[in-house]
Amino acid sequence: MTGTKEKKKLFGTWRFYRGALALAVPIMLQQLIQSLVSLIDNFMVSGLGDVSMSGVNVAGQVLFVFMVYLNAICMSGGIFMTQFYGARDKEGMKQTLRFKLIMGFAAFIPYLLVCVIFPREVLSLMLIGNSEAGPILDEAVKYINIMIFMSIPVTFSICIASSLRDIGEVKIPLLVTIAATLTNTLFNWLLIYGNLGFPALGVEGAAIATVIARTLEFVIFAVVYIRKKPDFAVKLKEFFKVDWKLFRSILKKGSLVLFCEMVWILSETVTTAIYNGRGGADVVSGMASSFTIANLFFVAFGGIYSATGVILGRTLGMGDLQKARTEKTWLLSGSAVFGVFMTFFGFATTLIIPLVFGRLSDGAVEICRNMVIMMSFFMPVWVYMNAQQAVARAGGDTAMGAYTDSVITIVIMMPLIFILGFLTDIGPVLLYLYVKLLDVAKIIVFHIWLKKERWLKNLAVNNKKEMEK
Repeated sequence: MTGTKEKKKLFGTWRFYRGALALAVPIMLQQLIQSLVSLIDNFMVSGLGDVSMSGVNVAGQVLFVFMVYLNAICMSGGIFMTQFYGARDKEGMKQTLRFKLIMGFAAFIPYLLVCVIFPREVLSLMLIGNSEAGPILDEAVKYINIMIFMSIPVTFSICIASSLRDIGEVKIPLLVTIAATLTNTLFNWLLIYGNLGFPALGVEGAAIATVIARTLEFVIFAVVYIRKKPDFAVKLKEFFKVDWKLFRSILKKGSLVLFCEMVWILSETVTTAIYNGRGGADVVSGMASSFTIANLFFVAFGGIYSATGVILGRTLGMGDLQKARTEKTWLLSGSAVFGVFMTFFGFATTLIIPLVFGRLSDGAVEICRNMVIMMSFFMPVWVYMNAQQAVARAGGDTAMGAYTDSVITIVIMMPLIFILGFLTDIGPVLLYLYVKLLDVAKIIVFHIWLKKERWLKNLAVNNKKEMEK
């Protein structure tokens, strides 16, 4: 009778939410610090003018794709890592780390081609129709040629940090991020404008500062990995002892996550390329700066997603399916309330726009402000949608994102982007608004899908049964 009553309750106890926040807040703080360093980067680069600011952010789109890929791989592995952790299966955890690292390093070759071999050709696709494409590309190529050096360090760091979060260890990634952020900020100040006798390198200085910070991050995580020896740690000589059957199982689930994330990043990239063609450097820098500000409240996504995944994954791994049902309801209800709170936080961030980006053109600042206000209104929708995705993936139901989110994106959103982009002359802010209205429909579809409870599975037990066959 107690279980039935709990299932009907829309909200959980304060003790439950306090536990969820204990997982979510450090992750959100970590991402907030990362967003602040991005904000500081953009603040410093904005002093070089609209063109330099635009160049760094066009190059940043490539880095964004790379980071989304890495995070998708880690989310795929995290589905199994959290459940193996709940089942106290150390060997399964080690195999999951191998999966993350192998799939992560697989992205090195295409990243190398874009950063070193064909940077101008690839980046020019982001500036079709832009009246200042040439000067912007010059700055973007300078920046991206240096960023190749962060690929291997950042791959290792993200895989280790995500694995620590998967097992509920959230403080170490937070502390490492603080150290990397302080380092990045210091070297930005030294290298962009040439303070304390250092050379003034402009956008190249910003890139070098990022590489130095990412290398430090890598070194700290490597020391933590060697000295702390978490349960998922693998000795170097045993790295290639891969359980290929489990690897394929993770890849099968993960391929749908990766497909979903890549479809999303494709739609974002195409949308970015279309609104970049709506003017000159003021449009590119204005839109880019708005996302830099929005990242301060976008931190809610990672925190809610990770906390939901860890809590449900652990419960499912222990085999308590009824408790998982109850927790799913509580987590979704809590995320809705949290999304409303983040809307007001988003509005508050508009106050810092003149302080951070006041050196940009008036047109760029106006675009930035309008975008931040608009994105703030969407926060309840986006936070709830992230929680829905986390619920599905916690139980290995990666099909929800692949078959619903991606279908809506490919069949409806992408054609809409092209129609609005090439058959109308609406501005970049309205273009983004019309496209994102489709996210309301996604929430409804996700709600219907989750009621079928395809996510309610113990993957640790299912994997053992597969191995016994």
